[in-house]
This record gives sequence, C-alpha cells and structure tokens, in this order.
Amino acid sequence: MKEQSNYISLMNRAIRGVFNNALRVSLKNPSMFYFVLQTIIRQRKAVKLRLSWENKGFHIPPAIIASITGRCNLKCKGCYAKINCKPSTKEMSTEQWGKIVEQAKELGISIILLAGGEPFIKKEILNITKRFPEIIFPVFTNGLLLNEEIIMELKKQKNVIPVISMEGFEENTDERRGEGVYENIQETIKEVNNKGIFFGVSLTITRNNFDMITNENFIKKLIKNGCKLVFFVEYVPIEQETENMVLSNVQKQELEKIIKKFNTQFKGIFIAFPGDEIEYGGCLAAGRGFIHISPEGNLEPCPFAPYSDTNLSNISLKEALQSDFLKKVRENSEYLVEGKGGCALWNNRDLVKSLMK
Repeated sequence: MKEQSNYISLMNRAIRGVFNNALRVSLKNPSMFYFVLQTIIRQRKAVKLRLSWENKGFHIPPAIIASITGRCNLKCKGCYAKINCKPSTKEMSTEQWGKIVEQAKELGISIILLAGGEPFIKKEILNITKRFPEIIFPVFTNGLLLNEEIIMELKKQKNVIPVISMEGFEENTDERRGEGVYENIQETIKEVNNKGIFFGVSLTITRNNFDMITNENFIKKLIKNGCKLVFFVEYVPIEQETENMVLSNVQKQELEKIIKKFNTQFKGIFIAFPGDEIEYGGCLAAGRGFIHISPEGNLEPCPFAPYSDTNLSNISLKEALQSDFLKKVRENSEYLVEGKGGCALWNNRDLVKSLMK
C-alpha cells in the first residue's frame, strides 16, 4: 500500500509540474493564463476526489486514452490503430462517449486524450468536450481535417488542445504519412497559431530520427511557429521487422535528459511517452496511471495491449476499472517493467493476454 501511495504521489506531482509549466508558457496570453490558473485549481480538486475513492478501495487513474474511432483519412506506415482496428465492429455513439466522460468527471479523472484513427472524423465530439471545461482534452490528430469550422470551435474551447502528429521535417513525415502531408500540416499549424489556439505536436521518435527531432534548431522552429506542447512518443514495433527503429538504451537515457533540459530552456512543455517507468515502479497502463478505451468501448490496459474483459456499453466506468483482468495486470509487476520498444505490455502481449483466463 505504501509503495502504491508513493507512485501516486509522484504521478500527481508530475501532472502538477506540467500545468505549472503551462502557466509559465502562457504568461503573454492573459486569457490562456487565467484558464490555466483555473485548471490548476480544478486539477487539485480532481486529485482530492481520486484520493477519496482510493480510501474507499477504488483506484482511479488520472487519465484516459479514448480512441473514439478506428477510421482515419490516412494510412500511415506502422500505425497501431490500423493494425489493431476491427472495421466490422460497431463503434460507440457520441451519446455513449458523453456518458463515459460524465462518469469520468465524477470519478476525478481530469485528462482524457482523444485518439483514433483520426478523432476529428467524429467532429461532433466537440459537443461533448464543451460540456466539461474541468477536463483537459488533448486531441491527437493528423491535422488534415482541421477546417475553419473546427478551428473556430477550438478557439472557444481552451480545454481542447490539438496535438498534431508528424515525424520531423518533410522527408520523414511524408515517407510515413504520404506525399504532401507535411506541407498541409504546416498550413494547419499556421492557421491554428494565427487564431491564438494553444496547440502541440506529437513526434514519433525512432532510432533513425532521434538526432533530428531532438536537435535544438528543430525545436526552435516548432516554438517559433507557435507550438507550446511537444510529445516525444517512443516507437513501438507493431509491424514485424521494424525492431531496428526502436530507441537504443543509450538514446532512452539521453531522451530523459533532453526533456528536462528543453522544459527549462524553451517556452514550451515537453513530455516523453511512456517516460521513466522505473521511477513509477513500472508501466502506468492498466489503470495505474491511465487506461485505454477502444472505439467499440472495450476497457483495455493501453492501445498496445488491446485485450479486455469489460465493455463500457453494458457496465459503468467505475465498475469496469475494477475488472479482474486489469487488477491482475497491475499486480504482475514483471509485465510492467520497461522493455524493448518502450512498451513492456506489447513485448509480453502473449503473457498479458493469458491473464484474461
């Protein structure tokens, strides 16, 4: 129990640090600065609510990754959603997602990352996010569907943060995402920045592009273009024969130092995912720190461990979080130790799947 309490404290402190950094970054934007101040107060209330549930025997993670659709307008190489997606399965409705977000709020879950597929294929999700200003919704998007209508809605909803995915410069981005995508992304970034929207980028970091996207000149360009948030997402080898793209152990250690340096050097927020799992006693998936909801409503340990014994179309979020399967994953710490490819669950997927039995 003491060990669990320690990692929860570390996790809450890390989240608090991110929002304190956001306060620093938004100093020259009065309306955003005020919103971040409000958010910090709301986050404190959410922490107290989660701790109250903890004292009642219900462990509640601070974050959800919600893959609201498996559909996408691109076919990126090595996309986990494309490989794991089951097109014949019926996706949950917007109304069902609204009920889940309502339940999340009542449990003290304060960050819901919207993913896909391409989340803006379901642009009606913005009708839900505006009802919950106390929840922060980073939206991981390829940026190509950010038209004027969506951009104007994002301007009204400061709790929704578009995070545009790219691989670096034009050659790398177009090689994975398709010809002309990089140029379209740059136009989107320009438009979003001109409207004064707080936005970020998501960079899939591999052994091959490590030096390029951690280069200070590359980061300076992002910041100059208005980017305030940068996710470095370690590549996970979903496709066979791509293991050579995984970060080396030396690069992983170097990335931790780089993240700390960038957070003090630049007016931006820099986050590595999955981050330093050793510090938290293992992976934060399976509800330790976050949980994943598939497009069809399955509650899964994470996007890279698409296994579930519960579906939110017929069970409450609170009840689903206490599932036997998730509990077994959390208790088997040997599966939660950081492994090759930045994802211990993926590397031990057969063993993780066997826990459902």
